[in-house]
Amino acid sequence: MTRENSFYGPLEDPAADAGHLDHPERVGFFTDTSVCIGCKACEVACKEWNLVPEDGFNLLGMSFDNTGMLGADSWRHVAFIEQPRRLGGQDAGVAGLPTGPSRIEETTEVVSAALRETERGGGELGTESVDLGFPSFELPGAGNGAEARTDFRWLMASDVCKHCTHAGCLDVCPTGALFRTEFGTVVVQEDICNGCGYCVSGCPYGVIDRREGDGRAWKCTLCYDRLRDGLEPACAKACPTDSIQFGPLAELRERAQERLEQLHADGVSEARLYGESPDDGVGGHGAVFLLLDEPEVYGLPPDPVVPTRDAGAMWRSAAVAASAFVVAALSAFLGRARP
Repeated sequence: MTRENSFYGPLEDPAADAGHLDHPERVGFFTDTSVCIGCKACEVACKEWNLVPEDGFNLLGMSFDNTGMLGADSWRHVAFIEQPRRLGGQDAGVAGLPTGPSRIEETTEVVSAALRETERGGGELGTESVDLGFPSFELPGAGNGAEARTDFRWLMASDVCKHCTHAGCLDVCPTGALFRTEFGTVVVQEDICNGCGYCVSGCPYGVIDRREGDGRAWKCTLCYDRLRDGLEPACAKACPTDSIQFGPLAELRERAQERLEQLHADGVSEARLYGESPDDGVGGHGAVFLLLDEPEVYGLPPDPVVPTRDAGAMWRSAAVAASAFVVAALSAFLGRARP
């Protein structure tokens, strides 16, 4: 167990630091965005299990993303990011099909050759074509299929609260509404929250927010009630591609590293991990992500820092400045008091 009594070093057992002396292994998420299909099953499962209110169905006008960001009524957010890049450039190819920069052209040739060698007909199924004397035409949108879209790709990723090792929201809460669980996660107790909003500014990711008409802060609990009953979180349970994986955090970090090495070996050099290092500005995430581009592309800060990390140094500087002011004031007063 690695622990340091400051924000500047890793703290690999935050549950113990919070006073849970006999506790389970720290758990979390590993989100592999390379296999996310954008189905939003995680969003729906999260809302249904946690009774999170609907937040409208308002397309943002630039993608199929109808959520936009995490918030009090969106504890899971599936981002749809359209990039000006060749379709297929983000993966290692499909079994049996060519890979590499010319994958689109080579794949088209393979498919075309297969079609040329395939017997036509269909009369035995009652589908033989009949000439009706009309001129041939192409249906609207027929040229907008995947074979024609070579100028962009979609990046899809399900974002969630990071359950940071050093949680800024937890540090600044004046009422104790936020607490560290025995699983190492961070949970808001809505019956204690007074709606002050300090936690909103204390989160470097913009995760936590106050609910409109309610005023209290809300965010992902990593399904704390399910964890206590030995169940995995609803979002991970619902994910059909295992893009969201749940388990002991140490094992997930190893799994994430293995997946990264696999993608690099397959030629996906842009793949990278986010939140896996305990040496970052929040002591490491309880939710590790495998990304296919820079964090900023997904709306994630590249170098997150918990705002309270430098609080001690700031208070010391303020104390020194205040002491200097008092000394100066006393010196001026005593100087005037002399005959």
